[in-house]
Amino acid sequence: MERPFNIALIKPMLKITTQINPAETILDVEGKLAGPWIEELANCWRKARNSDRPVKVMLCAVTFIDDKGRNLLVEMYRQGAKLVAEGCMNKAIVEEIIRGERL
Repeated sequence: MERPFNIALIKPMLKITTQINPAETILDVEGKLAGPWIEELANCWRKARNSDRPVKVMLCAVTFIDDKGRNLLVEMYRQGAKLVAEGCMNKAIVEEIIRGERL
């Protein structure tokens, strides 16, 4: 007998792809920016900003951002990262960060 699949057992994942080109470093983020995955993005960002290239953070495939994830994005933006988002919620979060609201 096959055991039923329990979706609750799947842990949220985050995928970060780093693209380095002469003009910039791009961090393409996919999944949930929450919990332990925030530190993973922070580590990638720290490595990326050690170069002389600007850092662009693509949030187009992010499905959820918790408060700590938002705080990291604020810090990244304040230190020069460009934040790019799609979708209503992610765009609203990025626009709030750029305007300096709720900081």
